[in-house]
Amino acid sequence: MTKKILMVLTSHDELGNTGKKTGFWVEEFAAPYYAFIDAGVEVTLATPKGGQAPIDPTSTLADFQTSATERYDGDEVAQAKIANTVQLSSLSESDFDGVFYPGGHGPLWDLTDNKDSIALIESFLNAGKAVAAVCHASAALLNVKQASGEFAIKGKAVTGFTNSEEEAVQLTEVVPFLLEDELIKRGGEYQKAQDWHAFVVQDGLIITGQNPASSALAAEKLLSQISA
Repeated sequence: MTKKILMVLTSHDELGNTGKKTGFWVEEFAAPYYAFIDAGVEVTLATPKGGQAPIDPTSTLADFQTSATERYDGDEVAQAKIANTVQLSSLSESDFDGVFYPGGHGPLWDLTDNKDSIALIESFLNAGKAVAAVCHASAALLNVKQASGEFAIKGKAVTGFTNSEEEAVQLTEVVPFLLEDELIKRGGEYQKAQDWHAFVVQDGLIITGQNPASSALAAEKLLSQISA
């Protein structure tokens, strides 16, 4: 049986009130996507609104290119999938073995409080299936709850984009909240490595990565989990 992973991307493309664009970070999609594809996994892409998932233009700059982003740039099939994502509300946990949330700043705005996303993550966890998120996409876990009503990340080791990384990209005053602070407020046992270093933590079914450098490692942990 072919394993199936759902990747949930942002639909949000406005960087606060700056007049600049945001979206998902290309590398955080591309590295996991190819890790999954190359492992023979069937991948479905979804967004809250469906259709085109917005790419953060900063993530396409030369400084941020990797072998995975270069592969994406030449991959018309993957580009077509990004242009035609499935609407999140139409999907069910029962059709997948795991779910992965790539980051970029977009998720802070449209995946933190999204009811469809929250319900989906809760159903994955309740079914004993792993949920992975990298960088700002850890925000998708903030309002997920256990059956008891407690936050799902309470007492769990988690990571995500750090306050100091946010400061380094000069968006501390632009983002709706600081992810590190909010993960701690929900009772998460927040962990981090040095800024921009690859760092992933898994606690039970919840896998989180700190920053773009962590995306491939987070994907490998999800692959290991669904293959176990």
